[in-house]
Formats: sequence, structure tokens, C-alpha cells
Amino acid sequence: MNKEIDDNLQVMIHNTAKVAINALIKRGSYIGSNVIICNADIGPNTVFIDCNIDETTQISDGVIIGGNSTICANVKIEQGALIKPGSVVTKSVPANAIVEGNPANIVGYTNTTYESFTIESDIIQKQIIVEKNTTTKGVSILASPVIKDIRGSLTVGNFLLDIPFKPNRYFIVYNVPSKEIRGEHAHLECEEFLICISGSCSILADDGKNKTEILLNSPNKGVYLPPMTWRVHYQYSSDAVLLVFASHLYDSNDYIRNYQDFIKEVKNRNDS
Repeated sequence: MNKEIDDNLQVMIHNTAKVAINALIKRGSYIGSNVIICNADIGPNTVFIDCNIDETTQISDGVIIGGNSTICANVKIEQGALIKPGSVVTKSVPANAIVEGNPANIVGYTNTTYESFTIESDIIQKQIIVEKNTTTKGVSILASPVIKDIRGSLTVGNFLLDIPFKPNRYFIVYNVPSKEIRGEHAHLECEEFLICISGSCSILADDGKNKTEILLNSPNKGVYLPPMTWRVHYQYSSDAVLLVFASHLYDSNDYIRNYQDFIKEVKNRNDS
């Protein structure tokens, strides 16, 4: 195997690897074959496993990889992701995700505001709906009243009155392995309202500038997501059941599934 050695950085770089001039690669690292590194920060003693001839490992701008990490072949680490020291990355990492462990799993997202919304007793006693706006444009948390008696509990909300759209579709997400993530898309026009009717899961909402993470852990707490909101669902409990109401019927053309395409669309709309 033909490799180059950078004597100044004490870094070993395969001759088929491509490294941006502004990338920071600390000593003791090995950059394997068919690895592409943009303007990223690579910690010491990080190993990028060699790719086969038809594979490529890609590290985007703004990625930070902690020291003593191992990046397996044929993965993509998207812009702004943070790999904690000692992690073993076996699959691709979405934009702005924080991962750790062996194998590495998502434990959070960078530059995120965490919204805590305690459901106060007066919501139950007065049977009112309480809305809390978040730092992410148009995203809000709603807590609906709970009616309790000897027969059990009931919670209720009204579309158009409490939730600002009329649903045309619903879907339910369940039996999700706790370390898997869902969502990872935005809609051009569709609005959604999410309720975790059993168990718990976390929702990341991103408007292209501000990111908010909301824990859904009660059947009378929901999140409203307007169009042009990038969303990620993760940290599902084993008993989680996520109910999603949508304003539109399914249309594949309404989805933005690549985060960089989402950022471009946000910029285009802001410039117009």
C-alpha cells in the first residue's frame, strides 16, 4: 500500500486521500485510502479505515472529531457534526449531530436550545390549553387539558382552534430501536403536530438558524412543526408510540431530505 507521511504533523496519509488545505489534522492520525476531508478538525491518533476502490469516506466542513476515534470505511460525516473522543463511527452521521461510544450513537445536537415544559397542575384543574413558543421559528409546544375520574384519564385538543391546520393524514411510529433516529427531513408546505402517546422521544426542530430540542413524554403534550422546519426524532424509549398528524397527503415532492439542500432553500426564501 502506497502512503505518504507528513513529517511535520506526524500524520500518515494514503496517496488516494484528499485533504483540504485548511483542515487541521493532529499528530498520530492515519488517513486511509479514498478518504475526503474538508475543513474539519481531526483530533490526535484518529484512524480513518481504508476504503475499497468503489467506496469513499467523506468528512464535511466544520466537523470536529475527538482524539483516539476510529472512522470506519464508506461513511459520511455531515457539516457541523461532533464526534466525541474515543468513538468508533460505523455509520454515517447527520449534520450537527453529537455522537459517542462504540459503536457511536447520537446523544445530542450542537448549538441546540433544550426546551423544558413542565405541565402545571392548573392545566389539568382549569382544563385549558397552554402554548409555549420556542426559539425555532414557528415551532411551539402545546399542553392540553386532562380530565380524570375513576374510569381513567382523557386529554383533548381541537384542530384549527388549538392546532393551526386541518389534518388530512396521520401516521404512527413505534417499535423503534432506542438508538435509531427518524425524521431527518423538512417539508416545503406540509404542517405537522406530534404527540408521543406512550413512552418518550426527543424532537429536534431546526429552522436553519435556531435549533430546539423538545422531550415528548406525556400524551397531553405535543409539538407543532410548520413548513420549512428540519426535524429529527430520536432517543425513543422502548415503549414509545409517536402519533403524527399532517396537513397534507403524502407527496414525495414536498420533502427536503438533504440538510444542505434545506439550508439553501431557507436562504433562497429569506433572500426573495
